[in-house]
Amino acid sequence: MQKEDNLKDIISHAKEYGFVFPSSEIYDGLAATYDYGQLGSELKNNIKAYWWKSMVQMRENVVGIDSAIFMHPGIWKASGHVDAFNDPLIDNKDSKKRYRADVLLEEFIEKIQVKINKDVAKGLKRFGDNFNKEEFLKTNPNVLRNQAKIDDVENRMRETLGKNDLEGVYNLIVDLEIACPVSGSKNWTEVRQFNLMFSTELGSIAGDASTLYLRPETAQGIFVNFLNVQKSGRMKIPFGIAQIGKAFRNEIVARQFIFRMREFEQMEMQFFIRPGEQEKWYEYWKEQRMNWHLALGISDESYRFHDHIKLAHYADAASDIEFDFPMGFKELEGIHSRTDFDLKQHEEHTGKKLQYFDPELNKNYVPYVIETSIGLDRMFLAVLSSSFKNEDLGDGKTRAVLSLPAALAPYKVAVMPLTKKDGLPEKAREIMDNLKFDFNCAYDEKDSPGKRYRRQDAIGTPYSIMVDHETLENNTVTIRDRDTMEQERVAISELNSIIAKRVSFKALLSGEAVSLQSN
Repeated sequence: MQKEDNLKDIISHAKEYGFVFPSSEIYDGLAATYDYGQLGSELKNNIKAYWWKSMVQMRENVVGIDSAIFMHPGIWKASGHVDAFNDPLIDNKDSKKRYRADVLLEEFIEKIQVKINKDVAKGLKRFGDNFNKEEFLKTNPNVLRNQAKIDDVENRMRETLGKNDLEGVYNLIVDLEIACPVSGSKNWTEVRQFNLMFSTELGSIAGDASTLYLRPETAQGIFVNFLNVQKSGRMKIPFGIAQIGKAFRNEIVARQFIFRMREFEQMEMQFFIRPGEQEKWYEYWKEQRMNWHLALGISDESYRFHDHIKLAHYADAASDIEFDFPMGFKELEGIHSRTDFDLKQHEEHTGKKLQYFDPELNKNYVPYVIETSIGLDRMFLAVLSSSFKNEDLGDGKTRAVLSLPAALAPYKVAVMPLTKKDGLPEKAREIMDNLKFDFNCAYDEKDSPGKRYRRQDAIGTPYSIMVDHETLENNTVTIRDRDTMEQERVAISELNSIIAKRVSFKALLSGEAVSLQSN
């Protein structure tokens, strides 16, 4: 299946089963805005809980806050967003489509990288276990030629984007003969900068109104509360402040489902450290964040690090964890060494000291910061797209299944009576009433057992419990595994402990997830 078709199938599946709906659909929708449905909300909340437990509740030196969306406009002047929060955009004159210039260049590089990957795959197929990938990358003529092209483009990007040389960016696109993905035309406009912040007004009378901005990131709410948190929580460096919240960006090029939207959620953590220790903590958080992703059980081949070619105005190092989405490798999470830029800027604009007294060094200083920032909506799409499968079961049978990590699944278990009579529904309800204190449960009695299993597979429910006539005799039920479709008979009294071992955050965070066959 082509990746583009896979994304279409995911979008269709997400709508059909209540994960994501186009926003304002009965009014013909609003571009690049989406609503999370009944199952999508559950999945989204579970992702947030996984991040919060891992980042805040399991770390003694990280605490969480929830700052306001509306903030003093001076904050955005100090942070550089008013003057520098821009995207370089370019229009194709024939298709009338608008693109981010840097993304066009990154996609050009990715096409060359795909050629390298194909050569590596051929080498692996030819030499098998004797294949030395590292040596192959250093010696193969095709690889060396393509890598040289990548290096040249990245160097020119670094030079032009770093200097905000928009004419140079335009010339690079022309020199590389990059064509519009829609029309195939190379008839481009000049590159221009567009500020991404939404502005609004505070006050009911226009003449008295003050210009405000919808926050484009949650990080500044953390920085301006640095002293409040440090003093009230008696925090000692190094320590972190985490936040989950809405952010808003006036994306001119918003597309690819929920990957790039104008209203989105971020999960961010700012880790305050001693100046001079940023390299150590930068590498630490890169490793920690990658481990968090890999713990979900998604293939490690779906992730890679990508160092920034152009650093933001506040950073001395930055790297993205990229994920292999249906539209290719794209940014999922950023790890940034923000230096002391933000706190010093707020000091300068307010005249108030934002410093920490270090008793071990016996001096005050403005802390440096390592940031981890992940888009919740992008994480949602990563989990959804990596879990979605259309499986061939043989004999002309297929099934759509969401192999979601069990701890993230909207429903952890579905309870089903075999029939709607003979006291089976009542017994099933009794079992569900006991389980629902600990797990989000679904009750399903419509259609045949096979159809009900398929329905639960499609929404990602890890386990289904079938209540039959034998249940009434010996208080046992059949529990079915979503992924293997295997079934086993267990006592009702053991259900809570069995399910907890398999679907809890503890199992996920400690790496102790238990398979169905292990009991």
